[in-house]
Amino acid sequence: VQLQASGGGWVQAGGSLRLSCVASGSIFSIYAMAWHRQAPGKQRELVAGITTDHTTNYADSVKGRFTISRDNRKNSVYLQMNALKPEDTAVYYCAAQPAIATMPLSFGSWGQGTLVTVSS
Repeated sequence: VQLQASGGGWVQAGGSLRLSCVASGSIFSIYAMAWHRQAPGKQRELVAGITTDHTTNYADSVKGRFTISRDNRKNSVYLQMNALKPEDTAVYYCAAQPAIATMPLSFGSWGQGTLVTVSS
């Protein structure tokens, strides 16, 4: 599966952004999807994931602020980010892994990343 992420940009602290990721080349509905991020000088971390049956999980640092969703008709996964903080600044990557009704431990397909910058 090929993944194309978009929606990053610059926003002031407290603002919102919505990231989108469109998948192609495979049957989207069989993939668990996730958003990861990597800040400068830090390791990549899982931000949010969603299974094929729409079960979600979130990193503690984004719970209550970020929402992951998917639309199988549009082969897309989204990340709504509210109440953004400067520490959310990172390159955000969408990822996919075939996995029915479960959250995989690792993801094999990755998009190119989209930069989110949150200023204080």
